[in-house]
Order: sequence, then C-alpha cells, then structure tokens
Amino acid sequence: MPGFLIDLEKRLDAFALEGSNPTFRLFVSSDPATSIPIGLLEKSIKLTNEPPMGVKQNLKRAFTFFNKEDIEEKEGRVKSILFALCYFHTVMSERRKFGPKGWNMKYPFNMGDLRDSSTILNNYLENNASSGKVPWDDLKYLFGEIMYGGHIVDDWDRILCAAYLDSIMQDSLLDEAELFPYIEGKNITFRCPPQGPYEKYIEYIETECPPETPLAFGMHPNAEIDFRTTQCLELFRQLQEIQPKDGGAAGGGGMTLEEKIKEFMLRVADEAQLDSNKLNIDDIAGKLSEDGRTPY
Repeated sequence: MPGFLIDLEKRLDAFALEGSNPTFRLFVSSDPATSIPIGLLEKSIKLTNEPPMGVKQNLKRAFTFFNKEDIEEKEGRVKSILFALCYFHTVMSERRKFGPKGWNMKYPFNMGDLRDSSTILNNYLENNASSGKVPWDDLKYLFGEIMYGGHIVDDWDRILCAAYLDSIMQDSLLDEAELFPYIEGKNITFRCPPQGPYEKYIEYIETECPPETPLAFGMHPNAEIDFRTTQCLELFRQLQEIQPKDGGAAGGGGMTLEEKIKEFMLRVADEAQLDSNKLNIDDIAGKLSEDGRTPY
C-alpha cells in the first residue's frame, strides 16, 4: 500500500479545517489490503465490489459483462461459443472456493481474461468466416495456454484446464451440447442454450441453471462438505475478530458489557422459546428420499 496515504490523511484533516469547497470529493480505489490507515477508513464511505457466490450468479455476471448491442450483432455460432466461454470463466473462478480440491494454487482469474478471450474469439472467427469452420484447436490453445493458462503454474492444474476446454470447445457446442462434465446418470443437466437474442440468454441462466452443486465442476457432491465447513469456520473467525476485546466496567456502577450480553441472550432465548421450537431431525430425515439427501 503506498506510503503517501498517511500524508493524504493529514492533508484531508487540514482541508476540512480550512473551509474547502463543499462539493469537493476524493475517490480512492484499492485492492483488498490491511495497511490502509484506520483514520482514512473512518472518514470514508466504503464501497466494495466482490464477485457473487455461485455458478448462476457468476455466469450471469460474466455474460452481462458484454453489452447487449455487442451480442446482438454477432452471428449465432459466436453467441454459443461466447456463452460457453462465460461458463468456462465461471468454472475457473468458482473452483477456487474448494481450496486444494479445486486448484493446487489460488490463481487470480479475472474479468480481463474473459474480455481478452472474447476479443480473440471474434478476431479468429472473422478471419475464418469464409471457411465456415471454427478453429477449435487454436481457440483452446489461446484460452487454455495463454489467457487463462498464463496464470497457471502447476502442471496438473494445466491438464485440468485443458480437459475443461476439450469437453466444451467442440462442434457439438453449436448444437446445444451439455456443459456440465461427468454427469451421466446424475439426473442433472445444463446445456448450451439455443442461439437467440440477448434477453433469452439471461432468461435461460435464470430459469435453467440448476441449484448450486459440485457436479457443475465435475466434482463429487461430497466436495461441498469441506467447502461449507471451511466457510463456517471463516465466518466464526471473522465474528471473533470483530467482537469487543475488553468488556470493561460501565460507569456509575452499571453492568459490564459481558453481563449485558448474557442478559440479552437469556432474553432472546426466553422470547424465542428455543427449547420448544427445536427441529425434529429424525422426522425431517424420514421425509427425505434418497435422491433428496445432499451434504446440507
């Protein structure tokens, strides 16, 4: 983090006292960092832009990254390949949440990779428009070895990336091919949508994308157990970090902070009648079919 931020904080304090223009605003952007001065953060209105969770939301974000006008003017095969490219980007990004089961290292895949890959796609298909053939091998090499593969340093991760592209980037993609890998007999499917207008692709993602499942990545459903466990531990770790570190005694003989928390929790437990509202786990388990059982 640049060292000038400490000086910036002092200058802003001086500007506030010197009667600066009331319309003056300062915008500062940054990647996640722990070295930003606390005083600067306290004076700021903070906005964060984080990628959404889940295949559906990430796929929708990837596809809507492109303007409607840009999509509408493309020919049908370009639309299909671009949709598959958005799915590929989603898979590459979302696998990171599974930790070592997803990738051996945490790679910084981003929207710039998707943007540049779409530019390559347009250029290659324009140059090969007369032949009518899609240069699948060239596209797979550029996507898997240069654009996304440029981030990958592990040999096994590179093989996995190539396997995804081999599964997706083929002639059957233009005939609404299956996108989820290794789902034979799993009673789940997500195919490339038929070629159509921009709104139809958005509607297809909203209505046809299955619920969140590791099967979308070619992984066993049990992979979700470890992911959810890690997610839970991280949540409680963050809660511990933000809780008060020192209860301290309140002035005037009042209760300490810990005593107030205990009183509040007792009141919540009494009003919510937690003991009488406990879920009957055995009854719920008896109503579930074998197909309905998930890691949840």
